[in-house]
Amino acid sequence: MRTFDLAPLYRSTVGFDRLFSMLDQASGFDGSGSTYPPYNIERTGENAYRITVAVAGFSESDLSIEAKENTLTIKGEKQAKTDEQKGEVLHQGIAARAFERVFQLAEHVEVRGAALENGLLHVDLVREVPEAKRPRQIPIGNGNGKAKVLDAKAA
Repeated sequence: MRTFDLAPLYRSTVGFDRLFSMLDQASGFDGSGSTYPPYNIERTGENAYRITVAVAGFSESDLSIEAKENTLTIKGEKQAKTDEQKGEVLHQGIAARAFERVFQLAEHVEVRGAALENGLLHVDLVREVPEAKRPRQIPIGNGNGKAKVLDAKAA
């Protein structure tokens, strides 16, 4: 039996959560797996999302965030230290390697802001559908010039 792992798609898209949730439920995929650096994607409201990336050891000057079209790119690269360390490192468990994390954003998802707090980079996103693309009420006429309004949600 063949199985397909949608985890890479599920982890790197924001705003498509309903689609991937339906695919996961229909096929039984679990969507597990992680790579460096670890991150969370959470829904904070009806049209609001937050991506939290664990960037321990990185400062604001080591990180860059770029939003271009429907892609959000988070890069981290440690600046070379000019001063020597005082002691010899016996074990280095905190990874400080460079990384680049790319997220595909759904249509109309925009970056609202970012904050670095306690080794976690929080990137806030919001989906704002333009007025022209939102559902609207369409009047239904019966030929006598008077139009009856039918609610699009009730239909």
